[in-house]
Amino acid sequence: MSDFLKHECGIAMIRLLKPLSYYQEKYGTPLYGFNQLFLLMEKQHNRGQDGAGIGCVKLDVAPGKPYMARERTIKTNPLARIFQGELKSYHKMVKKGIIHPEFPDTVKDHFDFGGEILMGHLRYGTSGVYSSNNCHPFVRQSNWPTKNLMLAGNFTITNEKDLNNDLIDRGQHPIFGTDTQAVLEEIGFHLDEAHDAIYHKMRDQNVDGRRIPDIISKELDPIRILRSATKGWDGGFSIAGLIGNGDAFVMRDPQGIRPCFYFQNDEVIAFASERVALMTIFDQPIENVCELEPGTATVIKSDGSIYCERYTEERPITPCSFERIYFSRGNDADIYEERKALGGALLEQIVESIDNNFADSVFSFVPNTAEVAYYGLLDSVRSHRRIEVKAAILKAQEEGKLDDALLDQLIMGNWPRGEKIAHKDIKMRTFISQESGRAKLVSHVYDITYGIVKPKDCLVCIDDSIVRGTTLKESILKILSRTNPRKIVIASTAPQIRYPDCYGIDMSELGKFIAFKAAVELVKDDGSQDLLQEIYQDCVAQAKLPANEMVNHVKRIYDRYTDAQISRKIAELVYPKDTVWKGDLDIIFLTVDKMKAAIPVHNGDWYFTGNYPTPGGFSTLNQAFINYYENKDGRAY
Repeated sequence: MSDFLKHECGIAMIRLLKPLSYYQEKYGTPLYGFNQLFLLMEKQHNRGQDGAGIGCVKLDVAPGKPYMARERTIKTNPLARIFQGELKSYHKMVKKGIIHPEFPDTVKDHFDFGGEILMGHLRYGTSGVYSSNNCHPFVRQSNWPTKNLMLAGNFTITNEKDLNNDLIDRGQHPIFGTDTQAVLEEIGFHLDEAHDAIYHKMRDQNVDGRRIPDIISKELDPIRILRSATKGWDGGFSIAGLIGNGDAFVMRDPQGIRPCFYFQNDEVIAFASERVALMTIFDQPIENVCELEPGTATVIKSDGSIYCERYTEERPITPCSFERIYFSRGNDADIYEERKALGGALLEQIVESIDNNFADSVFSFVPNTAEVAYYGLLDSVRSHRRIEVKAAILKAQEEGKLDDALLDQLIMGNWPRGEKIAHKDIKMRTFISQESGRAKLVSHVYDITYGIVKPKDCLVCIDDSIVRGTTLKESILKILSRTNPRKIVIASTAPQIRYPDCYGIDMSELGKFIAFKAAVELVKDDGSQDLLQEIYQDCVAQAKLPANEMVNHVKRIYDRYTDAQISRKIAELVYPKDTVWKGDLDIIFLTVDKMKAAIPVHNGDWYFTGNYPTPGGFSTLNQAFINYYENKDGRAY
């Protein structure tokens, strides 16, 4: 993705199923769980670098001693900073003789994260408020273990205001800020209700007070709590929760928008946002790592018993396609093949753009995340060329014209060439992201290989997606134009991104999408600006309706034009006019149908089609257009 987007947080949770002494004996360290948590988060660092947080719950801790811990930071290199800091504290206590690693009970007594249940979160900041206080895990505290709650998640709830209003209607005083806080308080309210119901029942039966906590812990059912708490939630989410008594749960939204995977054996059950992280850290084959079913929650009780149940009704499954196109790590076997298929699916459009002239074409990719799709494209164009060569050879053979010279010409004369043209300077990107003068420096994020592309060549570069077009216009095209090709073709493995997302990806400002800008320019070219005002008035008119009664008025803009017309206008808008290069530019987008054929399971396509899987999507789109028309910046939800 040439445009830098903040998106998709990552979660990790580990529940040790044996005593700490077991791991000390088998793995040589009582910090097995802590170390595995770090590795599981490190293998998902692509999912969040704005902040990190970890949490821990210890089992069977005597009254008077702490049993929950949390650490969060938004400082540079947050993940390494947290774990290095905790390990430094640990080794300091070992050196002082406070902790003796060969006696795991000393670790559990004195090291904050020497417990059996550990949670981690990697954060991309999509909320308006950004500080360490907004980092997960979030904690709701009480002196009753079964009322303590710690949450971390990869999610966005679109109707956060409704949740907070529900809390107010009950007489509570929520602190506004993030949807995480609203979710924490909603689950916490029903957790309190469940706790109090059991407590009052035991008290009325004159049960000894010292026995009541154990009874509450045994009878508490997190699934029942989640069924009550999630009624009315709108959004995409994977959420991990720890309760102070040692119960833990992981839940996934009913549409399966956000990903969640798990691995379980007799030693541990672990959850993560990405399958390949679990495979790598626990050294498991792909078939041993499972996907948490949408609309279900897995519960691990404090006694180690595990069960998974549905907490809400079944709904159409629409997993986020961006997970497969861009966000998740590409070394997952299925994702790797899907990205190759996405690249290969661009064949017909690219062959048409280059007039089937492979001899004078160079294929490459930008940015580095598009490399796998590039391999798929090369496979596809080479297969296409082999078919052509075979047909030409057979024809020449039939006509008696086949000789060595013709064979050389047919086989080598029009063969696709793949080259590494663009190189990304990671250090430069990090520096620029912190600079107020970013626009003046962004053109130096990439460098090129000189001398490969000739003036007669068409340079074809594959990209995974084009959202705002900013980096394409200000950086990539300026740099690629230095190779002085006769034509540049930028081919996106994602369709035109036309609509905002509200389920975890930070792209809710409609007016910044290059596809939307292009469609609006076409409307203006047609002298039909009144259409924009009409749509604005229709959006305002339905703004106070319930989300499930809203419709997509913005589609009326796109319905006027073909994909090709919008793509041509995008090419006009991003053309690097302030360069000496005067060649042609084509911008190609994969069609929605071909994208779905390449990634048939993860078919969530609302950013391309406007077909949102929940009512909150239409509400977000409605507000996004109002914000655009009124020239207001900021998130639409």
